[in-house]
Amino acid sequence: MTAPAQPFTTAAETGPGSLLLWVILPYLSLAFFVLGHIWRYRYDKFGWTTRSSQLYENRLLRIGSPLFHFGVLVVLLGHIGGLIIPKSWTEAVGMSENTYHLAAVILGTVAGVCTVGGLAILVYRRRTVGPVFSATTRNDKAMYLSLTVTILLGLAATVAANVVGGGYDYRETISPWFRSIFYLQPHADLMSGAPLLFQLHALSALLLFAFWPFTRLVHMLTAPLGYLTRPYIVYRSRDAQLGTRAPRRGWERIG
Repeated sequence: MTAPAQPFTTAAETGPGSLLLWVILPYLSLAFFVLGHIWRYRYDKFGWTTRSSQLYENRLLRIGSPLFHFGVLVVLLGHIGGLIIPKSWTEAVGMSENTYHLAAVILGTVAGVCTVGGLAILVYRRRTVGPVFSATTRNDKAMYLSLTVTILLGLAATVAANVVGGGYDYRETISPWFRSIFYLQPHADLMSGAPLLFQLHALSALLLFAFWPFTRLVHMLTAPLGYLTRPYIVYRSRDAQLGTRAPRRGWERIG
């Protein structure tokens, strides 16, 4: 079952509530996301890090971190495909709506479970391992809470609409709304008619992206490209006269 096509309505024709939630808030979130990263990179380069806690505990991290990152990567790719690529494009390459829907539900559910499972392990690790808990800041706790709420709402929306319910084609409503934000012609009415769980998921994602630049999540936009061109580090042995221990006796060169 798919939602019927709706005529587009400009932002000026929508109510104040829809205008605030689906026009003003997205642009504020986008501004915080872009300008916040620029500010963070300019004034807090040394803080641009994940603050790795691998030295404190490694057993749970080796399980939770790959599981979480694998799930998030698949979820991110799924969102890119569903929100950015128009429905007509997938139909043009021969992918039917039923095929796309089935693939999206299966991959999305598996990726969502992996993400939630990995995140649960990471949160459990931070709460139960003393040194890791001590290194967790209030900012980290707020980030984990925001990330957890967004992921759970997205998984709940997918299961409720496409597994338990009769199905909901978000590419008829949410995807055009998302693209209209970047076209600078937002159609808030499309989101106003979306199911509640999808609306809550979108709102939590907007708040997460606004908060993103000020958390350890900035490492997602970082790649160690400098290592490819960085000169070799030359290590030299310490002068025996400067050391604190006498060198071991051995064969001495004469002549």
